Amino acid sequence: MGDEAFKEANRPVRANPTGRQLRLGSELRKLRERAGLTATQAGQLLGVKQNQISNMEAGRVGVSPERVRTLAGHYRCVDEGVVNALCDMTSDRTRGWWEEYREILPPKLLDLAEIEHHGAGLQAAHSMHIPGLLQTVDHAREIYRQAVPEISPPEIEHRVSYRVKRQAVLYRDNAAPYRAVIHEAALRMRFGGPGIARAQLRHLLALSERPHVSIRVVPFSATYYPGSGQSVYYVRGPVPALDTAQLDQSHGPVFIDSEAQLAQYRLLLERLDDAALPTEQSQDLIHAIAREL
Repeated sequence: MGDEAFKEANRPVRANPTGRQLRLGSELRKLRERAGLTATQAGQLLGVKQNQISNMEAGRVGVSPERVRTLAGHYRCVDEGVVNALCDMTSDRTRGWWEEYREILPPKLLDLAEIEHHGAGLQAAHSMHIPGLLQTVDHAREIYRQAVPEISPPEIEHRVSYRVKRQAVLYRDNAAPYRAVIHEAALRMRFGGPGIARAQLRHLLALSERPHVSIRVVPFSATYYPGSGQSVYYVRGPVPALDTAQLDQSHGPVFIDSEAQLAQYRLLLERLDDAALPTEQSQDLIHAIAREL
């Protein structure tokens, strides 16, 4: 067994891999399957046991950049951009702010924060709610108070503070571009009453002035609205193959990373962009709705 294989075989097994670690393993599995190799065959090429390949692909053990390049060579992956991006995922061992919520909030929420922290671009489409990154503290608290099943007051405060900390991605240096398409129906919901609703709309207007933030509205007068009205959050990776689509479900966020489905959601978001008003007209509509409150 070579030095690299020995190190891989003796890496500690993770009990709870993060979403980013799971995604790295998933992408390695996709590359192997495209090459038509079984886990056993891949292990033979590397000089490791089949279970070591399975642990890598399940995110249960770490993998070095050198190992990723070796695997990519065996799997005949010639896309250097993908290989480099996967190598970057192995070398990032930082533990983000979201770790303070481990054992407090569902792991999927922590995975979402980790994914968007590393995102190269963020895009949201909502029909009945303001996107989480754009919510005020009072608005977010009212949303959680209405959750089904009911959330305890301490957990509500944990979720509100977690949501506010997620919003730091909009304010950091060299922030990734953020685009949101919001249906007029979401703007007219009065969560918490007129005062909170008015403050939320003013917050949207202030954010829309930031150079990297685009907020556009699909009005009731629009002649079409593609899709089923489901909320979609799309996080762009360093290469399209590493994009992630996140859907809101009653049981928590669902992450999608298959190429066919990612292509479908990219097309959906493009069509929603076409249905939305230009930025200035969207701002005018938000102003008008705020004045009515």
